[in-house]
Order: sequence, then C-alpha cells, then structure tokens
Amino acid sequence: MGAATESVKTGLVKGLGLFDSTTLVVGTMIGSGIFIVSADIARQVKSPGMLLLVWATTALITMAAALSYGEMAAAMPHAGGQYVYLREAFGPLSGFLYGWTLFLVIQTGTIAAVAVAFAKFLGVFVPWVAADHYLIGSGRMGLNTQQVVAIGLLVGLTWVNTRGVRTGAMAQNIFTAAKLTGVLGLIAAGLLFGRNAQAMAANFGSWHVFWGGAGWDWTTVRLLGVAMVGSLFSADAWNNITFTAGEVRNPRKNLPLSLVMGVGIVMTLYLTINVVYLWALPIAGIQTAPEDRVATAVAAGILGPVAVKLMALTIILSTSGCVNGLVLMGARVYYAMALDGLFFDRAAKLDPVRHTPTASLVMQCAWACLLTLSGRYGDLLDYVIFAVLLFYVMTIVGLYVLRLKRPEMERPYKALGYPVLPALYVGAGTLIEVLLLIYKPNYTWPGLIIVLLGIPVYFVRRRRAVSGQ
Repeated sequence: MGAATESVKTGLVKGLGLFDSTTLVVGTMIGSGIFIVSADIARQVKSPGMLLLVWATTALITMAAALSYGEMAAAMPHAGGQYVYLREAFGPLSGFLYGWTLFLVIQTGTIAAVAVAFAKFLGVFVPWVAADHYLIGSGRMGLNTQQVVAIGLLVGLTWVNTRGVRTGAMAQNIFTAAKLTGVLGLIAAGLLFGRNAQAMAANFGSWHVFWGGAGWDWTTVRLLGVAMVGSLFSADAWNNITFTAGEVRNPRKNLPLSLVMGVGIVMTLYLTINVVYLWALPIAGIQTAPEDRVATAVAAGILGPVAVKLMALTIILSTSGCVNGLVLMGARVYYAMALDGLFFDRAAKLDPVRHTPTASLVMQCAWACLLTLSGRYGDLLDYVIFAVLLFYVMTIVGLYVLRLKRPEMERPYKALGYPVLPALYVGAGTLIEVLLLIYKPNYTWPGLIIVLLGIPVYFVRRRRAVSGQ
C-alpha cells in the first residue's frame, strides 16, 4: 500500500460509531424515490407480481453487493472507500475515473436533485417556494424560489458538516429518526387501515392476475432488468459509508456491520411499502398516481386531504437527511483523491481545529449549487445510470482481483458466500448493463462519454503532480 493511502489514516477524527454509521447508510438510501418510482416501474412491468419481483431482486442484489463491499471496507478502512478499492485493484486511473464521475455528476447531481425535491415539497406549506416563481429572469436563464431554497439547504448543511464529523453525524441521526418515524407511520397506517377490497381483487385475485400472464422468457427478463433502474437508484448510496472509513471507530467491525444492517433495514422497508401500495391501490391506480406520488395517493385514501401535508413533511425530512449524508460522505472521496495528487491540492487540507475536509466540502457544495442553477442535474443523473452500475460491478470484480493480487492482506471479515454471491451480483449487474445498452442507448452512451472524458484529465493531472506544479 502506498504512502498516500497510509496518510489517509492521519488527521481525521474517528467520531462515528456503529449507530452513526448505520444511520448514515439508512439516511442516504432513503430519499424521495421510494415514494414515487413504483409508479413508473408498474407502468413498465404491468403486474403486481412483477412490481414486487423488481423490488425483491433489487434487495437481493444490493445485499449481495453490501456483503462483498464489507470485506474491502474491513481490509482497507481508509477515507475514500470505493475510490480506494478501485485504485488498489485496478490502478489509479480506475480510481480517478470513479472519483471524477462522482464529483462531476453522481454525488453532486444527486445532492442537487434531492435538494430541489426538498424545496418542491416545502412548497406544499410555503406557496412562495415554486418552480414558476422567478426572482430573476425566466426559464433556464432565471432564478426561481425553489432553486434559492435548494441552494440554501445545500449551503446550510455543508456549513453544519464543516463544524466536525460528530456535528454532521448528530444531524444525520436526528434526520434519520424523523424520516423513519414517517415511513413506519405510513406502513402501519397502510397495513392496519389501508386494505382496499377493490385493490386486493385487482392485484391478488388470482395467480394470473398477480403475474399478469408473464412467462419466464427473454421479454420478462428484459422487462425486469430495465425496470430495475428506478429501484436500484432508490436503493443507491448505501456504499457512501465507506467514504468515511477514516472516521469510523473500530472500522474493521463496524463498516461491514453498518453496511449489512443499513441495507437490510432499508430494503425491508421498501418491500413492505410496496406491499402497502398494492393493498391500498389497484395496479392501475399505482400506474396513474398523480405526478407519480404513489405514497401520497395511498395516504390520501386512508387519511383524506391531510395526507398530502403529512407525506410532504415526511419527504421534507427524508430529503434533508439524504442531502446531509451525501454532503458529509462525498467530500471524503475528493479529500482522498487530493492526497494522491488527483484532485485540487486544497481539497487535501483539513480544518486544523475540527479536522474536517472543509475545502473539499466547499468545492462539492459550489458545484452542486451550479448544477441546481443549471437545471440539468436530472438529465445528467439519467445519463450516468450506466456508469454507476459499471463502477459497482468493477468494484466487486476487484474483490476477486485483490484476493489474487494481495493474498497477504489482512481480512478481518470475508465476503459471505464468496465466490458465488459476488459472482451473482457481477452477472446480474452485467446483464442489466447489456439491457440498458440495447434498450436505453440514450441513457448509456452519454454516461460512458462523461466517464471517458476523465481519461485526458487524469493524465494532465498526473503530469502536473510528477512535475511538482
């Protein structure tokens, strides 16, 4: 292991325990997606059984990935997480391309999108906050109140996280507890009072109705793979806790545990919520939910008009926690890259008092704010679907590479089910990638181009690092 990797161990404060790490996993996974994406999935798969199968398959794939990442997290508990794993398995270019895409679009674009979702639902309570309420100009050349609020949230939560990792973690714990209260409340109300006879007959009336006549042929596999894009992104960000490995106490134990516990909690909630949706609404009602707000439609059927405000409040809390976690954890990747000479040098500096990567946090905030102003973050996120899955598959392939390349490496935890379970993830992920290339080329090639644009940037950066500029 290089000196740069070892240097990541110093300077950061180990302020995150198992509870903090788990709430970071849960808090960043649950954003606004689970409340809306089931509508689009239902339109694609067209049957209750396939809808549940999409979410169940997502749960299994995500858990398989978390179990595999646990081995690398325990063996290399350094700031940067997935960036470090890719660098050690395949070399610095692979790590850089991941970090480049993370900063350019994946992390910052998600932060921008979730912050705008926060502002959108805040508008339910404060009508002044609206996408058509412009303070300056109009359209893409204007500044609306929704953008102002989103940027205010980004700046505020970035400031909170500059105060120290414990401050950021405390905020995350509060947000996660609040959002779980809302999610569990929706599940409890749905299971106790949401059972709808019409929905039960439409969704569970017979085996044929449940599966919609789907047979196990290539068409079914294609539908399943393409429809999983929404569910996979709703379950994304579980790996972000590895970015903060340098600040986790007893990381060789707590990182694998927090990954498994966090993913297990969230995917159980996601599956249960979708059962509630099917209890309360016929599949046609899920497909046609206004603005895809399935959770709001279900809550409205149980609680009436007040449900709109209750769901808006739940999503406000959910998105706040998601943004906080993404802000806290993403900055650690750019910090680790800067230590390797692959990012702006200033990003490698820690606050001398609070030991936080303040410059990295500020850079991340600035770019996310620009994406918010551009209004293009949604398009960019669509484009990197392929790239995100590619990096996940590469990282798990890296598990095999490191077993061969570094057999002497201390591995306090070994991936459960190795080599079969990781291979299943690699196979499933590769199949989804192929399906996206074939059936959604508009969403794949732009993302691949964004990744490849990082190659010349990498060589320029390396040349400058070698020359000492």
